[in-house]
Amino acid sequence: QVQLVESGGGLVQAGGSLRLSCAASGSSFSIGAMAWYRQAPGKQRELVARITRGGIINYSNSVKGRFTISRDNAKNTVALQMNSLKPEDTAVYYCYVEVVLTHYWGQGTQVTVSS
Repeated sequence: QVQLVESGGGLVQAGGSLRLSCAASGSSFSIGAMAWYRQAPGKQRELVARITRGGIINYSNSVKGRFTISRDNAKNTVALQMNSLKPEDTAVYYCYVEVVLTHYWGQGTQVTVSS
């Protein structure tokens, strides 16, 4: 069973920055793709950014140019640097990892951007 521990959420003013981190542990296999999703109140969970083990990255159009995803394969960690935050970025952010043929979710961390 893979455990994911997230950190770094909080309250920030519009235009500010936050950095989210997620550490995966307990896997007997190599971690595959890692990603961040978010879910705002009343909305569906959506992909924010995804990075493969080989470093191929995809961003949602809404965060492109403002957010940066990175990972450390040796430490099984993934981070999301969020700059130029907007009120519409307010959501619970979830870490997501793929291991072999299954996937795991973190518990979620709240990001609130005030205007």
